[in-house]
Amino acid sequence: MNMLKTIIKGTMIVGALAMSFPTLAGNEDRIGSAGASEMLVNPWARSTAFGTAGIASTDGLEAQFVNIAGLAFTDKTQIKFNYTNWLGDAGISLNSAGIAQRVGAQTVVALSIQAFGYGDIDITTVDLPEGGIGSFSPRKNIINIGFAREFSNSIYAGLNIKVMNENIANMKASGVAFDAGIRYVTGEQDQVKFGITLKNVGTPMKFEGDGLSKEIFYQSAGGVATMVQRSASFEMPSLLAMGFSYDFIFDETSKLTAAAAFHANSFTNDQFNVGLDYGMAFKKAAFNVRAGFVGEKAIFNREESTSSLTGLTAGISVDALLGDKGIPLGFEYAMRTSNPFGIINTFGITLSLK
Repeated sequence: MNMLKTIIKGTMIVGALAMSFPTLAGNEDRIGSAGASEMLVNPWARSTAFGTAGIASTDGLEAQFVNIAGLAFTDKTQIKFNYTNWLGDAGISLNSAGIAQRVGAQTVVALSIQAFGYGDIDITTVDLPEGGIGSFSPRKNIINIGFAREFSNSIYAGLNIKVMNENIANMKASGVAFDAGIRYVTGEQDQVKFGITLKNVGTPMKFEGDGLSKEIFYQSAGGVATMVQRSASFEMPSLLAMGFSYDFIFDETSKLTAAAAFHANSFTNDQFNVGLDYGMAFKKAAFNVRAGFVGEKAIFNREESTSSLTGLTAGISVDALLGDKGIPLGFEYAMRTSNPFGIINTFGITLSLK
């Protein structure tokens, strides 16, 4: 517990420094020098449709990506499965699954995994550039273990541990990173929220394996030796995100949430996010429609832009009690624009027990 409090204090100090010196983020000299870019991909539909602006408002399992402090708002048990056709027609799949479980009056834990699949790629060599000698399947996986706690009626905080693994042919790289986040809630109806999170802070990663080895022939001695090439290490894409949201509560059955966020990236241009989420509740169902926008410096200039994941986002979700036993199932969809990859779609299903 003491360690978690220390992390929370550190996150607040870093956030204060970032707000005081915003020009320090998005260092142009470091753009493109990080790896493990899959850590920047939001795998969940509802928060994606919201423009990933819910630093202060995203609840439940999806908060493991947006701001781990929001995990503390899980009612009892939440299970999610999402699928994304990553980068449009590129043939890359992103499958996500996870479970969040309340283990006490104030504590919630979660476990989730994101798996990128790139399909089968033909093995080619200098002598056989057309392939025909087999194939390999690159993979990228992220395992998340999260913990969040309610410290008071206004303050919530959490810690998330990420384990990354990347495989390509006969090489692999692995690493561990941490996220820490806090949320502050105020207002007569808890309609005002602030959030801050520090994400992807970890050790450098480095590729290793037999793919870095090569046999060489010494003509003078007539012998054969194995040469092992060195692989350069790379940093993780760490960032600091801050956000605000406000709930316009019209009545007991309808609400509009407006949110704004700022992502101070260490290795890409900084981004700003805005989102709207309108929800209507019925006796045995609830319906939400969401829209958002992700922007950055030189968003319309491909030569200066550092991300293709900018522009409009949108989506819907339907939650209903199905069957005689009232099984609480939710169905969600999100789309995000990508230049030049077109539309990226995310579909999902959620089981929420109260």
